[in-house]
Amino acid sequence: MSSAGGSEDFFDQSVVLLLDCDGDGALGVALNKLSPTELDSVLPQWRDLVAPPQVLFAGGPVSPNGAICVAKLVDAGEDPPGWRRVIRDIGLLHLDTPVELAEGGYSNLRIFAGYSGWAPGQLEDELSRGLWYRASARDEDIFTAEPTGLWRRVLRRQGGQAALMSTWPTDPELN
Repeated sequence: MSSAGGSEDFFDQSVVLLLDCDGDGALGVALNKLSPTELDSVLPQWRDLVAPPQVLFAGGPVSPNGAICVAKLVDAGEDPPGWRRVIRDIGLLHLDTPVELAEGGYSNLRIFAGYSGWAPGQLEDELSRGLWYRASARDEDIFTAEPTGLWRRVLRRQGGQAALMSTWPTDPELN
């Protein structure tokens, strides 16, 4: 999913992976926003396990001092302790899991400071107003080594109006 842009806030040109959506609301993480906090300063033991770039991502404005880990299993037929499936072989890994147990069990990990959250009905309302584009999640989006260009890449592959939006200038006043 990708924000249509326009206002200068956290969700401007964000690509958000929805992790949960039910009657209580929706929760996700922004895949293309880097945190100003260094991963080594808060979770140094996880640095060597995360996918490049080996940094902490800003998952969203909610609970920025908390952390969420999205991980891709090596063996999709197994649900290891401390891991909860979200889509296919990608899920949430509890960061209390000993690093030694996580080594070798996951092909990709990404750690996010905070998350993006919506109250019941809020995300549906934003979708109906055209504030977001829906897109299927791809592994290469979730674990991209080039997060800064992700918004444009996701929109471009959608075609139509979304692809046109991918050409939106960073600063429309310079256009």
